[in-house]
Order: sequence, then structure tokens, then C-alpha cells
Amino acid sequence: MGKLKVKTGDTVRVIAGDHKGSEGKIVKVLLDKNKVIVEGVNMVKKHMKPSAQSPQGGIVEKEASIQISNLSLLTSKGETTRVGYKVEDGKKVRFAKKSNEVI
Repeated sequence: MGKLKVKTGDTVRVIAGDHKGSEGKIVKVLLDKNKVIVEGVNMVKKHMKPSAQSPQGGIVEKEASIQISNLSLLTSKGETTRVGYKVEDGKKVRFAKKSNEVI
């Protein structure tokens, strides 16, 4: 699948699909599926069987994964941008192509 341009903790905006326009932080990256889980976005209702953690069971709302192609990274000013890489002081860093700032 290769390398991804987003990391856990990045703030992203959904640019396509049912949740277009919503923003949130990346909670988890699923590298093998090319998907991420974004906080508060793509909420689904899941029926849980009673277990030790939830003795009651019932219906739980949780985030479902989103394809990375449907996300765009946000700069510190809140604009969407693409991600580039450059070497600074012998270290490879990510930078926002729109504002040229290091992420």
C-alpha cells in the first residue's frame, strides 16, 4: 500500500462523501486498508452483545473508517493543503504545499 501523508493527531477535513465539510483529528491510521478513523466523523451505530466491558450491551455509536483519498490535511490557519516532503537540517520533514510551512 505504501506510505501515507497523514499521521495520527493531524487535523483533517473531509472533502468528499456523506460527511463532506466536517473536520476532526485522526485517531487511528489503518495502513493496510488505506483508511483512517477521524474523531467525531462517520459515526455508525453498532449493536453490542453483552460482555465484561459492557454488561448491558445495546447500541453504541462509534467512528467508522474513512478512505484517505476523501481527506485533506489542514494548515494552522485552517486551510486545506496537499503535503510535500523536504530535507531540513538533515531531517526529512512534511510541509504544506499551500503555505510552505513545516507541519
